[in-house]
Amino acid sequence: MKNQNVAATLVFPGGMSKSLEYARSRKGDGGRVIGASSLASDPASGQYDEWLYLPFVTDSRFEPQLKALLAQHKVTGIYTPNIVVWNHLKGLLDAPGTEVALVNTSPADADMSSYRKALKQANALLLNPVPIAADTTCQDSISEKELAALFREADLIPGMCDDEKMVALCEILRRSPQGDIVEIGSWWGKSAYILARLAKYYGTGKLLCVDPWSSDDLIQNDESGIVDAVVANLDVNEALTVFELNLLGANDGCVNYLRMTSVQGSERYRSGVPVATPSFGTTSYTGRISVLHIDGNHSFDAVKADVEAWTGYVIPGGWIIFDDYDWAYGDGPRVNADEFIRSNLYRVAVAFVMGGALFIQLSAGLKVDEGRRLEMLAELKRKSLQR
Repeated sequence: MKNQNVAATLVFPGGMSKSLEYARSRKGDGGRVIGASSLASDPASGQYDEWLYLPFVTDSRFEPQLKALLAQHKVTGIYTPNIVVWNHLKGLLDAPGTEVALVNTSPADADMSSYRKALKQANALLLNPVPIAADTTCQDSISEKELAALFREADLIPGMCDDEKMVALCEILRRSPQGDIVEIGSWWGKSAYILARLAKYYGTGKLLCVDPWSSDDLIQNDESGIVDAVVANLDVNEALTVFELNLLGANDGCVNYLRMTSVQGSERYRSGVPVATPSFGTTSYTGRISVLHIDGNHSFDAVKADVEAWTGYVIPGGWIIFDDYDWAYGDGPRVNADEFIRSNLYRVAVAFVMGGALFIQLSAGLKVDEGRRLEMLAELKRKSLQR
C-alpha cells in the first residue's frame, strides 16, 4: 500500500471502464489512487492499490461517509465518469470550505466533445468548400451528418492524416471519375478508412491497400535517423490486425489488401486476378485507378519505385496524392512529386498542397490552360528555392 501521507485521488465508481482506464493512466506518477464502489463485492477491487466502500449516492449515509473518507485518506480530488454521480458530487464539493475538487469535467461534455467537433468540422466544410478548379464534374457534397460521422469515426483511428488533408480528400473524391482507389502504405488504416467511406458515398469504386507490413520495409533511411529509431520498435503484425479492425466496418465487399511491396502489388494488380484475404473475402478490381494515394516508404528510391509502378494506371481525370510532400525528415516525396509534374506537365490539370500532401489531377481530356500550367511550374520552382 502506498504512503498514506501522500495526497490521493478517489475514483468512484471504481469499476467503470473509464475509471479503470484513468487509474491505469495514473500508475507511476507517484500519486495515490483509491478505488471505491457501492457494491458489496466488486471485481474491480483488485485493480487498485487501495479499495473502499461507499453507500449509493441516494443513501443518507453517503455524504457523511464520503466526508470522513476524504479526510482520513487525504483525498484532494475525485474522478468519476458517471454523469449522475458527477453532478451530485459537484453540488457537494462546491459548498464553501470544501478543498476537494472533481478532477474531470462533466462526463456528458467529455462524451459529446468528439461529436461536437465533428459537426463543427462538417459545417465548416459545407459553408467553405475548397475551391478546386478540377477537370471533372463535381458531385454535390454528402450531408452534414454524413460528413460529421466520417470525421468522428476517422478521428478514432490512429494515424498521421490530419484534418486539413481529410478535407482535401473529401473534396477530390467528389471530383473523381469512376475507378479503383489504390493506397500504397496503409499501416493502421486511417486514410484508408476515409477513402473507403468517401468512395462508397460517391460511387467511385473499390479500395485496394498495398502494404508489406514488414519491419524491413519500414526503414526510411532518413538522414537524422529519428524516424527509423521509431519504426524499429513497431509491431507490424499488430498494425495489420489494427488495420483490419478499422476497415472491416467499411468493407461491404469494396475493400481489400495485398500484403506485399508496392512493386509486387503493381504486378499483381496488372494481372487482373481478384484479391482474396480471410478478413475481407474476394474483391475484383477494374485495373483503372481513379485515386492513387502514395504513402509508403518515404525514401527517394521507394517513392520513385511507387511512381514508376503505379501512376501508369491512373485514368484521365484521376488523382495522384503524394503524402508528406512537405516532410520534415527527408525530401523523397517532394523530389519525386516535382519530377512527376515536370515530366507530365502537359497532362496535369490541377496541383495543390493541403495537409502537407500534394494533390495532382490528370487532365480529363479537356484542353489544359497553358497559363495555369505555367503557374504550377513556377510555384514548384519557388518552393524548391525556399528549401
